[in-house]
This record gives sequence, C-alpha cells and structure tokens, in this order.
Amino acid sequence: MPEPVRSAPQRARLSRQRVLDAALGLADSGGLEALTIRSLATALGAKPMSVYYHVASKDEILDALVDTVFSEIVVPVPGREWRTELGGRAHSARQVLARHRWAIGLLESRRSPGPANLRHHDAVLATLRDAGFSAALTAHAYALLDSYVYGFALQEAGLPFEGRDSVGSVAEPIMALMAAGDYPHLMEMATSYYMQPGYDFADEFGFGLELILDGLELLRARAAPPVAGGREARG
Repeated sequence: MPEPVRSAPQRARLSRQRVLDAALGLADSGGLEALTIRSLATALGAKPMSVYYHVASKDEILDALVDTVFSEIVVPVPGREWRTELGGRAHSARQVLARHRWAIGLLESRRSPGPANLRHHDAVLATLRDAGFSAALTAHAYALLDSYVYGFALQEAGLPFEGRDSVGSVAEPIMALMAAGDYPHLMEMATSYYMQPGYDFADEFGFGLELILDGLELLRARAAPPVAGGREARG
C-alpha cells in the first residue's frame, strides 16, 4: 500500500501583530539598522510583499514599535502623590529603555503617535497639573524629567561596562596611563570610589532623580498660592 502523502508543515499565517513582534525582535537584537522590510520578511519566512499587506512602510512599523515601548512604561496615576508616581515612571522608563536601546532617541520623534504614546503623555501632564503645577511649570518639569531619563539611558547604553563591580576591568588599563601622576583627581576617584566594592553606575540614576524631584517640589510649593484651610490651589 502506498504511503499517504504528507503535506509540508504550514507556517503560521501572517498578521499585523506577528509582523510587529518580529520587527521588535530585530530592533532589540540588532538595532534599527537591522530592521528592513527585507530582513523582516526573512525573519517571518515570507516575501516582502506579504509584509506590505500588513504594514504600509517602515515608518508605520516605527510608529507601532514606539507605541509598544510606551505601553511597557508604568503610567502615572493622576491624583496620587506626584513624586511617587513620576519617580516610579522614571525608573520604569529607564528599565524599558535598557531592554529597547534602539528606542532612546526615537520616543519623542514620531509624528503619528499611537494610543499608548498619547495616553502616557496625557497621564504625566495630568499628574503634574493635579499636583498643583502651573501650566508653565508642568511643561518645564516634563521636559526636565524626560531629558534626564533619556540622557541617562543614552549614557548608560554607551558605557563599556555594566553591573555592579564591573568598572575594574575597564578602569585598570586606563589607570596605567595615569601612573605618572598627571591626572591625580581621576586616580583619586578611581581608587577611592569607582573601584570600591559594590559600585554600580546605575545607582547614580536614583541620586540625580531625587535632586530633580526635590527642586520641582520646591518650585511647586513656592508658586502655589495658599487658600482657605492651608491647602494649595491648582496653578
């Protein structure tokens, strides 16, 4: 009896979500330069024209990927204590950008923001306004917080070391260049601080964030006029 003909295993059908998931994987593993329609089609085991059926262009893919990144960042809750909400949001954003380093310079660049992007921005603004920040101080605070978070994430992504007690492997060869004593302050900081057990550059993030939140609280309290009962009016 002849053997039954076995059909080749069917590939999972393409969908917009499958395309975007594959695009995210390519960007995370190889950066945006690794993400093209052709590389995406290859990763999906499909033809480029099949990809175009679900996404019109690379720009549409980037808009969707940015929205995905925003969806992973903790959204602050307006009406709650603003420092806790925006501090938590800042730490979350830094962690998300560590997973998606390609997105650091892209989050604020899109001209067609998606729903997660818009919801995130609206929640941050609402948290500041509900806390009594004036419109002008809200704009200043938002710009300052994002500049700090994105700037720190960019600096962290470019460091030649990562994690606790990892500075030594990079610093020791550099310290040999300082042996003649021409750079005494660099030598002092390296030996007395950076190369001490437990040092992690990531800890600097919380220090800077608290300074920013302290300064914003001072400005908020100074600008908010007192009202009956000692409560502050919304600016």
